[in-house]
Amino acid sequence: MVVGDSLSAGYGVKLEESWPSILEKNLKAANINIKIINAGISGDTTSGGLFRLPKLLQEYKPNLVILELGGNDGLRGMSIKKIIKKNLDEMIRMSLEDGANVALVGVELPPNYGEQYTSKFKSMYIELADDYNLTLIEGSIKEMVALNLMQADGIHPNTNGHLKIEEEVRNKILTLLD
Repeated sequence: MVVGDSLSAGYGVKLEESWPSILEKNLKAANINIKIINAGISGDTTSGGLFRLPKLLQEYKPNLVILELGGNDGLRGMSIKKIIKKNLDEMIRMSLEDGANVALVGVELPPNYGEQYTSKFKSMYIELADDYNLTLIEGSIKEMVALNLMQADGIHPNTNGHLKIEEEVRNKILTLLD
């Protein structure tokens, strides 16, 4: 199950071109029988994800939760320690207590938010992954821009960007699917 925001929901691309849809298709092609629940909602925050997660865990009983949240919180300049990290920490604990493996997507902010904030934001994902011994999936917004994998807004990946994200996610989670 993917719990995320517009990056998972496939903002600006067709749903079947979003990385969660491509992930399911590619895993099935590799004879891995899997159903990906895409619980990504454009504009969602860690607060929204935390609110939605208990019902999602109860309804779907996933064996893997891929958390891709925090970007919208960061774009709003919310407190990393008091809000974003706290909410992600709670979602990780909830998922683990429910028996799911957890993979964390380290979302990156555009550089215009300042070195101090963007650095602390990026470190937050590394710290959470280390604290819980989680698989961390990291990408680079600079690399995505340089490779022309972003939509005109510079925030959302284009179709080719979703292919790149899917490949990174798939390579990281394969060991969690055994």
